[in-house]
Amino acid sequence: MNIEQLRNYCLAKKGANESFPFDENTLVFKVLNKMFAMAPLNKWEQGEAVVTLKCDPEYTLELRETYQSIYAGPYVSNKHWNTVSLHTGELKQELVLKLIDHSYDMVVKGMTKKMRATLI
Repeated sequence: MNIEQLRNYCLAKKGANESFPFDENTLVFKVLNKMFAMAPLNKWEQGEAVVTLKCDPEYTLELRETYQSIYAGPYVSNKHWNTVSLHTGELKQELVLKLIDHSYDMVVKGMTKKMRATLI
């Protein structure tokens, strides 16, 4: 998966947009102003593609125990976020897309009913 594929997949989600709220390097994908994915572009340029995704706390631990390419990332709650290394070849694209979907769904699930209704 390259950065354009990641970008296109994230932006295809209902209500999704992209921005650089922290710095000119960290591409952030949000749904109704709530983050569901972060991609540090300098890592992608260095051939170390990673994306940080929201995750259910129990699933977070399960993923970290199962895959070396999924670990606690910097600058985020390690209970609710995983950093996923895409450059190692360990993870199939199907799993990465599933994890993006899970992250998006977790964020939407945490919204108010009124906010969720705007996504329909």
